[in-house]
Amino acid sequence: MTSDDGVVRGNPIITDVYTSDPAVLVHDGVVHLYTGHDEAPPGSDRFVMRDWLHFSSTDLVRWTAHGAPLTLSHFGWARDGAKAGAVVERDGRVHWYVAVNHAEVPGGAIGVAVADAPGGPFTDALGRAMITNDVPYDTGDDHTIDPAVIVHEGRARLFWGKGRCFTARLDDSMTALAGPITEIELPGFQEGAHVHAHDGWFHLAYGYDAPQRVAHARSRSLDGPWEFAGLLAEVPGNCATNRPAIVEVGGEWFFFYHSGTAPGGDPRRRSVCVDRLVHLSGGRIERVRMTTEGLLA
Repeated sequence: MTSDDGVVRGNPIITDVYTSDPAVLVHDGVVHLYTGHDEAPPGSDRFVMRDWLHFSSTDLVRWTAHGAPLTLSHFGWARDGAKAGAVVERDGRVHWYVAVNHAEVPGGAIGVAVADAPGGPFTDALGRAMITNDVPYDTGDDHTIDPAVIVHEGRARLFWGKGRCFTARLDDSMTALAGPITEIELPGFQEGAHVHAHDGWFHLAYGYDAPQRVAHARSRSLDGPWEFAGLLAEVPGNCATNRPAIVEVGGEWFFFYHSGTAPGGDPRRRSVCVDRLVHLSGGRIERVRMTTEGLLA
């Protein structure tokens, strides 16, 4: 809902454009939200996504739009499909990992763009895909999608999915794998991995079964082993997919996701939402309550 002062209050948090697949970076006290951009016509049976959008906020209520600092045209080797991304900062540079459809290698691929500031300008760091759909092997019809990256105690690790979850360490350049690729066996894994650390635990959230709820696994180490820890969230309203981003802001934790509940929204015209997330003792997380009130609830 939008108040008389033009501020969106409640969920979804962006209402003038359809947004999806949130990624969040906190930099110098400012929350930077990076999203996919759903442009499918009403009733479409496929996604139309050509670029990624950037918004910022200092209070998680008032969001400033900064346009599309990254588009498919940044990646000369990509065909289409500007899908989910992840954004992390390391050594003063911002790294934006995104999934696209490759122009030559069948299936999806992961590329990485870099910038010196959260708002860009961004450039393709490699001039080619970092991971193609045949890495580590071809799984058939599944497409390489949904990168997630965590930097912890000087080490970076990439997670991604294509019907199953894979992971590998990144080197110091943040643009190449630095170790073997391993598969994480997760019940019901579909897509949409996201990893965060809290109180000595690592939590790997992901889209679970179909239509997708969000489940999570936990581990004491980024190298695993990972233990299934149950559901985090139910199926979002009017939407069959779910791709979370979990972040700490000012000592509180927040769960970003998308739904199809904006005016005119549907499973191909999604909108980013945010609700609170509560950690419990012993590496447990309270089930997220998805609301229309959002942070006003």
